[in-house]
Amino acid sequence: MLPSPGDIARESRGNASGIWAHTAATLRLTLIGFPVGTGVGLIVALVLHLVPWLKRALYPLLILSQNVPSIALGPLLIIWFGFGLLPKIVLITLVCFFPVAVAAMGGLAQSDRIMMNYMKMAGANQWQIFTKLELPGSLPSLFSGLKISATYAVMGAVVAEWIGADKGIGYYMLLQKASYRTDRMFVAIVIIVLLSLVLFALIALLEKWLVRWKPRKAS
Repeated sequence: MLPSPGDIARESRGNASGIWAHTAATLRLTLIGFPVGTGVGLIVALVLHLVPWLKRALYPLLILSQNVPSIALGPLLIIWFGFGLLPKIVLITLVCFFPVAVAAMGGLAQSDRIMMNYMKMAGANQWQIFTKLELPGSLPSLFSGLKISATYAVMGAVVAEWIGADKGIGYYMLLQKASYRTDRMFVAIVIIVLLSLVLFALIALLEKWLVRWKPRKAS
């Protein structure tokens, strides 16, 4: 029932061309859905940060929305949007936007109050305070949310393919489950993990480049 690591490695080599086609489909879906989810999360964070009363009204609803399993939304999205790319992107967006929104709101709310008072005394307007202080200061928190969201995006793409697709790692897993090919199932799991790790590492590198000003912790 449980294949050995050698069996998994041999199967991944022997079926490399077929697996690569499914991997490319999942990666394409992830690379479309992740930026959309990130954009929605950033917009939500900015709006709620700039309109405090709206944040107090909507934030509990955002928390509540995360208690709905993403796989349970799939059939509804297919009914509303039909088969195709759109319901899959919507599902990935719903999975990805929340970590980004929460992290960005947390970062924006933690701005240096002393520096903010100095800028106000110097005559800075709200836009200047936002672009020069709040937004740069929120980047470390934002990237924490992005790294979490990137791993969610891959899993969201796989779930979307479970619901309705003719290619992709999720679809590949369904085929192998029906054939009781546990070795190929484990190959798919390894690919999902690797895709998540690669996206996580790329965002970590981008963070290291963009947040160069952040002091490093003493070892």
